[in-house]
Formats: sequence, structure tokens, C-alpha cells
Amino acid sequence: MNLDTPAPALAYQSGFGNEFSSEALPGALPIGQNSPQKVPYGLYAELLSGTAFTMARSESRRTWMYRIKPSANHPAFVKLERQLAGGASGAVTPNRLRWNPLPIPEEPTDFIDGLVAMVANSSPEKPAGISIYHYRANTSMQRVFFDADGELLLVPEQGRLRIATELGYLEIEPLEMAVIPRGMKFRVELLDANARGYVAENHGAPLRLPDLGPIGSNGLANPRDFLAPVACYEDGQQCTRLVQKFLGELWGCELDHSPLNVVAWHGNNVPYKYDLRRFNTLGTVSFDHPDPSIFTVLTSPSSVPGMANLDFVIFPPRWMVAENTFRPPWFHRNLMNEYMGLIQGSYDAKAEGFLPGGASLHGCMSAHGPDAETCTKAIAADLQPSKIDNTMAFMFETSQVLRPSRFALECPQLQSSYDACWASLPATFNPNRR
Repeated sequence: MNLDTPAPALAYQSGFGNEFSSEALPGALPIGQNSPQKVPYGLYAELLSGTAFTMARSESRRTWMYRIKPSANHPAFVKLERQLAGGASGAVTPNRLRWNPLPIPEEPTDFIDGLVAMVANSSPEKPAGISIYHYRANTSMQRVFFDADGELLLVPEQGRLRIATELGYLEIEPLEMAVIPRGMKFRVELLDANARGYVAENHGAPLRLPDLGPIGSNGLANPRDFLAPVACYEDGQQCTRLVQKFLGELWGCELDHSPLNVVAWHGNNVPYKYDLRRFNTLGTVSFDHPDPSIFTVLTSPSSVPGMANLDFVIFPPRWMVAENTFRPPWFHRNLMNEYMGLIQGSYDAKAEGFLPGGASLHGCMSAHGPDAETCTKAIAADLQPSKIDNTMAFMFETSQVLRPSRFALECPQLQSSYDACWASLPATFNPNRR
């Protein structure tokens, strides 16, 4: 498909973790058999497995594709001269860090070239861990990409994206997110002049909805609000560059066809999108500030029950009604490691310095909380019901320590004075006054 021609009309299927099926031509899906001797329309059957074959049925992720040419039809991959920006891990630091937004490049830059490694807690060959990137782009991809190192969670902060995948199209905008399974081929097209946002690369168990426990059967993110694409294929003889990320490096080869040539498919290892504005926020109606885990959209569990490999947590608009309570996030030290971003507005724990497109890192047992100005206002506030509005912050939280890249520690966007936001907290202790 020529990128100058209009994309096919978008269509979605709703639900999370369901066994979806879709066909762009009637009868393209085989009936009663996954890989018959002769597939309808002369297509090839191909399985994309997102988990090991012997995983429990409830954990298994796989999708059968019926495509014009199989993925095996490619020449040898060659390591690309231009690799991902950001560099290797930088020096170890226990310090709290915060960054201003990274600028949009002036030279033509697509989604791949615009990825910048910021922090990671695992090398890509490990069976768990995450890497976090920022992306900046000012031009649509003319090539196709897949990530062999992990599934990708995309969070736009600026600019709309059309993501053409093997299974169909997704369109996302700021205040939405998308997940691309490990190994799924895709192309990112810009619907606006510039785009910027965040990417979490999950090397561990695939993301899923968190269990609700005592919350019950409803609340947080509802499964029916997650949307998967319907089949839409590209059939042409145009030369296409296919790029893959493999153990942290970019490799490429030339194809004589588009790899986005799946005519029909069925399974549950699919790309999907979610509108963060549909999140059903919960909170206290009596006193005290609840743990931020009640804002979890998706989770990737680790081998230790209750300790996440990755939690995707959001802080959306919400009512604050707690009585006799310090309402901003309390001061705390945490076993988990928090990488925060801001999509729009301001974050209720910071009066200034934390900007849309920026980020902060609070590592394991790093003491943090509201800055001095926010703390002073919260203690003196007249506690009437109030609404936090026009905001959307989020957090990639993980049980393993996140280590910044060399770029993240050396870039001019790193705020050298972040610690100062707590420096003016006064000592108000008086042993003679309760």
C-alpha cells in the first residue's frame, strides 16, 4: 500500500484477552483446522507464539495468521549502521532524577530513529525485566519493524499515530495507549507533523489486566474497552525494508513485498489499544490516601506473587474527598522502582518542574513525595470535596532496579537541581504543642 493513499477504514473488536478472529476476504479463515493442507485463497498458515507452547491455557498467547507470503520468505538480516540512540547503561546512581521533555529532532526522523533509551533493569536476553524509551518523530516510517526483545507499550504525549500491524490498523492519540506483541511487525505513520511519547519494552510475562481481589468484579480498566484491529492486508510487489530489534541491536533486510500481508487471523496474541479516559478510578470515601496500586491499568507479573515485573499505572482526573487527610501522595520509600511520565496538565504532587513529555525516576528505597510548595498547601488546605482535573500522569513501576542510560545521565534535559524541590521543607516540630 502506498503511504500517500488513504488508509482503509478503521475497525475494531472489543475485549481483553479474548480469542479474536478476523478475515479481510470472506472464507479466508479455515474452519475446524488451524493449518489445513490447502489454505483458502492460496494463503500460507503461520503461527505467532507469544508464550511457550506448554504454558497453562489461561496464560497462553498465540495467533494463527493466513498470509500471502510466510514470514520465512526473507534474506539474511544485516546489522544496521544506525543503531538505537541512548547508549549503554550509565554509572550506578541511587539519586532521584528528573528530565525535561526531549526536543523533537530537526532532521527527518521516523519512529525507529527517534527512539532513545532512558532506563532499563535487564538486558534483552533475560526472561524478565523492562527497558524504557522516549520516542520523537517528524516523519512516517517507510519501513516495517518488529521487536524480538519484548512487547511494546506505547504512550503518546504529543501527536496522533496510525499503527499498521500484521493484523490490521490501530490509531492512537494522547490519552490513549497501545500494546504491540513481541515479534509483531508494524509501521508507525504520523497523523500530525510531530509525535512524541514513551515506550516500555516488556521482556517478561505479557501484560494483562490486574486481579481485582476485594474490589470485586468491576472497576479500573474494563475488558470491553480494549480494542483489537480487524484484518486488513497489503498486497504488492514494492520493495520493503524490514527492521528487527534483536538483543538490543537493529538488523535489517530487503523484501520484495510488504510483510503486512495477513488476510485472515485468529488468536489472542494481538495488538490492542485503550483509551485512558475510560479508566474507572477508585479511591477513599472516608480518610487516608490509598496505595497507587488502585490505579493499575495493566500488569506483567513476576515469579514472586504480588511483585510486578511491570505495572502500568495512571493518575487521571478524579475527585478528592478524604477527611482529615494529607491528600497528595504521601512521603514514602518503596521497594518498587518508579519511572513517571506526564501526558497533559500537571501532577498533583509537584507544583512545578514536571512537564508533559518529561520524566522522573525514583529507585528502590529512594525517599520521595510532594515538593515543599505542594506539601505546605496540602497541610493548610480547607478540606472540601475537590476535583483534580485536566491531568494525566502515569508510572511504569517495576520490582527490579532501573539503571539510567549514559544518554539519560549526560543529556541537557536532566535537571541538576531536582533535589532542591524538597530542600525548603521547614522543621515544624514543637514538643510543647500537639
